[in-house]
Amino acid sequence: MFKNLEGQRIPNVTFRTRDDADWVDLTTDDLFAGKTVVVFSLPGAFTPTCSSSHVPRYNQLAPAFKAAGVDDIVCVSVNDAFVMNEWKVAQKANHVTFLPDGNGEFTDGMGLLVGKEDLGFGKRSWRYSMLVRDGVVEKMFIEPEEPGDPYGVSDADTMLEYLVPNVDKPFDATIFTRPGCPFCVKAKALLREAGIEFEELILNQEYTDRTLRAVAGATTFPQVFINGQLVGGSDDLETWLEGRESQRAA
Repeated sequence: MFKNLEGQRIPNVTFRTRDDADWVDLTTDDLFAGKTVVVFSLPGAFTPTCSSSHVPRYNQLAPAFKAAGVDDIVCVSVNDAFVMNEWKVAQKANHVTFLPDGNGEFTDGMGLLVGKEDLGFGKRSWRYSMLVRDGVVEKMFIEPEEPGDPYGVSDADTMLEYLVPNVDKPFDATIFTRPGCPFCVKAKALLREAGIEFEELILNQEYTDRTLRAVAGATTFPQVFINGQLVGGSDDLETWLEGRESQRAA
């Protein structure tokens, strides 16, 4: 059973990071002293769960973590600096610090270095997250020791809920658009004015009209989805936003 290090200081390690063409050594004190830091560690860069779920959600919720008093969000993996830097670019995770633990020293000091030789990985980190205040572990969420790669407690939502119970989380918004559509321009402006971040899918670039009909049952543009629900076009979005403001004012 993995040891929970709550109440203890994190390992004193020097990380070999890469800034453009230069090697930069960062110590544990550089990263954690006098700061409140959320750390999540995972088996490897560019691996499925790490890339599709773990990193993106921490990056998305970074503003909420900042509002809760977190100074930095750090992703640790037993990979070298070159791999971690390229992974950060591929993930577009500008709100997360990617920390290479190439020799596994930090992970070993945490007692969470495990053998993944069956996958050809060698020694890697078990998946976990922790809240660190001034170098001392306040809270840890360690995935259960089960076969494979369990992922259920080290996620960003669990950590944020620990920090701020019942916190309002950002909306998950996507808008289907087509080039030259004035109603699409209006809908995007409405979302920005409301402070709602969104992903834009552009016709014949990310999808065709077949996809729009399949998911929205519609042929007009734009089509806005928020938190898994179809809101509709720009006028529908305007009505939805007005209703949201009325609820908040009540």
